[in-house]
Amino acid sequence: MKFFVDSAEIDQIAELNDLGMIDGVTTNPSLIMKSGRDIIEVTKEICSIVSGPVSAEVTATEAEKMIAEGRKLSEIADNIAIKVPLTWDGLKACKVLSGEGNMVNVTLCFSANQALLAAKAGATFISPFIGRLDDINIDGMDLIEDIRVIYDNYGFETQILAASIRTVNHVLESARIGADVMTAPPSVIKSLANHPLTDKGLAAFLADIEKTGQKIL
Repeated sequence: MKFFVDSAEIDQIAELNDLGMIDGVTTNPSLIMKSGRDIIEVTKEICSIVSGPVSAEVTATEAEKMIAEGRKLSEIADNIAIKVPLTWDGLKACKVLSGEGNMVNVTLCFSANQALLAAKAGATFISPFIGRLDDINIDGMDLIEDIRVIYDNYGFETQILAASIRTVNHVLESARIGADVMTAPPSVIKSLANHPLTDKGLAAFLADIEKTGQKIL
């Protein structure tokens, strides 16, 4: 499973990229706002750091304007994935932009029917939002599983990009079900390394070596 980081913070992205932990980046208008930077400027810098897909989201709601914004975003770098919302206008924009050879990430997906439409419109990625479904007491992982089954049934090449990931269990279940990609905040990616038994075992080893008075350096 590929790992994308959901962030517009350059330092966080660079750290994870240098460690080989990420295969791409997703951004959205809220993350751009938090960064306090110009959307074109920060996206261009991210693309210069990461070689994989970098999702940059349109802000228009009408198809023609989405297409125009998408074309402008695509000029930033060759690894731009144009992000459009899963609306009827968004699907129209997806069809045109993907037909022009652009990667398109269709976002804000909350049903398997929506995912089916995105695949038929030529989406490169479909982004089902797990955490936001959990917020309304619907198991978001069920959606990932439904999309996986449907895409496999009919041979759709659209990649499932599990989004709105809040916990390490979301990552585990996405990998188990067969999501192609997951995107998560830097904090969630880093927390994958944590386990209380690792901490306990390390503390015991360090205590024992200290008793011997030995040091390697």
